[in-house]
Amino acid sequence: MTNVAPSTFLVKNAYRECEKIARSHYENFSIGTLMLPRSIKPDLFAIYAFCRKTDDIGDAAKGDRLKALDSWEHQVLDFKNTVSKDPILIALHETIKRFSIPIVPFLKLIQANRMDQQYVRFQTFKDLEYYCDHSANSVGEMVLHVTESYSEENLLLSNYTCTALQLTNFLQDVKRDLLMDRIYLPLEDMTRFQYAEEDLKNSVLNNHFRELMAFEISRARLLFESGYGLVERISGKFKLDIALFSRGGLRILESIENQSFDVFSKRPTISSREKFQLFVTSLLKMLSRRRP
Repeated sequence: MTNVAPSTFLVKNAYRECEKIARSHYENFSIGTLMLPRSIKPDLFAIYAFCRKTDDIGDAAKGDRLKALDSWEHQVLDFKNTVSKDPILIALHETIKRFSIPIVPFLKLIQANRMDQQYVRFQTFKDLEYYCDHSANSVGEMVLHVTESYSEENLLLSNYTCTALQLTNFLQDVKRDLLMDRIYLPLEDMTRFQYAEEDLKNSVLNNHFRELMAFEISRARLLFESGYGLVERISGKFKLDIALFSRGGLRILESIENQSFDVFSKRPTISSREKFQLFVTSLLKMLSRRRP
């Protein structure tokens, strides 16, 4: 069925399916996100569902994952001409049309998952930045469009923040990633701090590893600081989300430090109570700025 738009019923049902996917992974949504205007929540759910499915194909699809990612990309590119049966693509197409989102960030995310199918090592930080630009940064660009906050200046600040968040996640999940034979610590940094890949595989916690992690944490903090100006440039409730993402990421970095950089025996996280405290603190700061 070519060049035929899906019915209103199909579109509504597609958005409901995306919301189910998003809410089934509730830990990925901050309190602030749930307070966003109702008018854009379905679109954010559609973007999340797309990202979730793309990552699931890259991480867990049976058989040839590169072939599966190629097929997924073809469906994403072809949905302008064909009514898809996939509710994620039906909803995503409507969101893309509504906000005139370029297709590039969606294709970049698929490409990032292709990279994950290879022998995942990054020689330099610049190589790792390239990966982050295709994964986390592409999602930030999608969200800027949906919140009608896109500009070249905002994208630059968003890239700083999204890269910082992804680096934080890498530091948080060193052990998890290694189980998939993925190392997101730049090899040049491991060499600099005399920490070998074999040490990582054996969960060696020594001063070399602590110095390496301290260095990576400092880099992530600097990126958070570089991108925090986005909070002041965004209007509406999404401002709160930006603040929460950054402060939550910074709190996780603190958690790693508080564990003496031991990310092998316990995954560094922040509790629900801490998340709520961050929310209240961020909200009060924003409200105080509005006072004359």
